[in-house]
Parts: sequence; structure tokens; C-alpha cells
Amino acid sequence: MAFDPLQQRGIPLDEQLRDWRELNVTPIDPDHADPYTRCRIITMNGIETEAILFSHQLARHCPDLEIKQQLARVRYVEAQQQKAVNWLLPGTSSVLETTIAYEQVAVDLTAWVARMEPDPYLKQAYQFGVLEDFDHLYRYANLYEMIEHRKAEKIVDGLTEVMPGRPTYLHHRDPLDNVRQPYDRSVTEPLSRLHALTVMAAEQQTMNFYMNVGPTCMEPIARQLYQEIAMVEEEHVTHYESLVDPGESWWEMLLNHEYNECYLYYSFMETESDPKVKNIWELHLNMELEHLRLAADLFRRFDGREPDQVLAPALPPPVTFEPNKAYIRELLATQIDCTTLGTGYVKEAHERFTRMQEAVMNGEKPASERVIDDNRAISGREYRLETEGPHPAGLQLSR
Repeated sequence: MAFDPLQQRGIPLDEQLRDWRELNVTPIDPDHADPYTRCRIITMNGIETEAILFSHQLARHCPDLEIKQQLARVRYVEAQQQKAVNWLLPGTSSVLETTIAYEQVAVDLTAWVARMEPDPYLKQAYQFGVLEDFDHLYRYANLYEMIEHRKAEKIVDGLTEVMPGRPTYLHHRDPLDNVRQPYDRSVTEPLSRLHALTVMAAEQQTMNFYMNVGPTCMEPIARQLYQEIAMVEEEHVTHYESLVDPGESWWEMLLNHEYNECYLYYSFMETESDPKVKNIWELHLNMELEHLRLAADLFRRFDGREPDQVLAPALPPPVTFEPNKAYIRELLATQIDCTTLGTGYVKEAHERFTRMQEAVMNGEKPASERVIDDNRAISGREYRLETEGPHPAGLQLSR
């Protein structure tokens, strides 16, 4: 039977607080955990972080003290959830290892969303972005081999290939060309709303992560690569957030956020291979059911509508982390040379794009290209993990 979170009873808000002992979760074992367990953890950290930041923004625009207090109570629990989720990551992993895991999330989550997205325009937005994150994975994997002398297959475990995508230096576009057309909230399918929120939150946490860890690196090439890709992640956040209809009210946005949290916790509870982590997904789902109920009450009160007028009657099929190798290869073969123009896509450079490239590069080779050259010089060849054969766009391995 389909799961309808609006019809489920969760844990009362007064019973959701946890003490330090309960929040002191045992992290996963980086050497033996399912890589997709780590991907689910990273995804949910991004989702919880977005929920907290959105709640803060809503509170800053809300004049009603009682509602601000309710938001604060829920937000405190969300903050505890975020800590429990993010603290599942092992402290023994280096920043670069976590970075590679972040990019595996970006590749396989965005590819899955693109495959499932019913709206052709939104699907194209995800297809476009995934080829850029795919290239970021390749650049960081070469940095990892060069400075830590390890190979990325230790992290991605052969589930995700590592090879060039759309070259990172071609990701630097005029800001005008990073803004997409939003979906129309009056006609879009509920699943499309969830997809947009999910990928936006995931990219936002990646942007924030690189903004903060980049300057902690000692190696100049690492600092420069994080800086370059962090700028691209800002473009990606602009790209994905612009897909959301800005006409949604604060209460509709709150409702969508809470419903999406229920959707993802339910999805990961259904697909998780680690029993300990699965228990956390189940616990948090039961908390989120109550958060959704409270958001639904506010929606009825201030929007004058029933939640089922904008939400799906039951949760869609679970979000699933799984290999997307054939799908990525198809996109590489057909869309690797795309760029954006206005709210659309083209396959040739245009004046704004060329002008932006000249301004940002200023005649110098960027870090994303130099890291491949440097690793080739040190390791004898660039790092790739091509499990399904040669590169589909004919980009040969350089020695």
C-alpha cells in the first residue's frame, strides 16, 4: 500500500528532543560501509541543512511571535537531526575523500532525478548539471591520487565511473545564463517540486562545503581547484533554485520542505543496507511526520487550502542510489558540448560565454586543467575509472 505521510501519526514534538548520548552516534566504517550509505548520509545532511536555513529565513519574515516560537521549536529538532546525520560520517576520512563522496552523490542523485523527472525542461536542467559534477569527480580524483597517493575507486567502489565530463573550465558562464525558467506551481506534478528541492539542497551543501574547506588545504593546486569548483557550485545553486516557482507562498514552501523530508527519509529507510543507519532514517521519518502535520496546519490557516491540493496523494517511488553508468555515458555522447544561453541550451560558444571565459581565465590555464597535467607528470598518466569501456565521446586516456 502506498505511504501517505499526511495520514500517518508521528512522534509528538514534545517527545522529540534527544540528549547528548543519543546524538553521539557511531560513525560508519569507511573501509567496509556501502558507498551508497555514505551517499544517503551526505544527501540527508544537505536536506536537513536546507530545512534549517529555510526555517530561519521564514522566521526573519514572520511578524507573529507565536509562529516564530513554533518554528524555533521545530528548527531545534531539525538541527539535532542534522547533527546526528552528519556525525555518521567518519572522522578518519580526509577532506578529499569526503569531497569525492560528495561528487558521487551529485552524480548518482542528479542522474536518478533526471531519469525520473516527468517534465522535459526540468529533465534537461538535471542532465546538463550532472555532466559538470561528473567532471568535478574526475578532477578531484586526480588531485586525490596526486597528493594522497590513493585511488578514488576505494571510495566510489566501482559504482560510479571516473572520467572526463564537460570540462570544468567550460562551466564558467555569464551569470545571466545560469538562471532557468521556473516550473509553474499551478500545473507541475508534485514529484517535480520534490526533485527541484532535493537537487537544490544537495548542490547548496556542496557549495558551502567547498567554500569552507578550500582554504584549509596546504597544496596550492588543491586550494585553487577548490576555489574554481566552488565558483561552479555557486552557478549550480543558481541553476537549480531558479527552477522553483517563486510564486509559492512561505507556507506552501514550508509544506513542500517538510513533505520532501518525509519522502527522502522514507526512501532511504526503504533502501538502506546498514541496519544502524536505517534505524536513524526511521526515527527521523517519524519526527518529520509531526513536522509535516504542523506545516499543514499553518498552510490551511494562512493559505486557506488543503495540503492535498498541492501535495501528492502518496509518496512517489523511493529515491534510489544505484549505478547510472549507461545513462551518464549516453549523456556524454550527446550533450558534452552543451552550454547555456538565457534560459535555454546551445551547442556553440556565444558572445557572452566567450567574454566570461576571457575575463575569468585571463589567458591562464585553470586549476581544473593543471591538476590533470600535474598528476600525469607525477603518476605517469591521468587517473580514470572506466569500467564500461572507452570514453563514449572519444576522449582518450592521456599518458
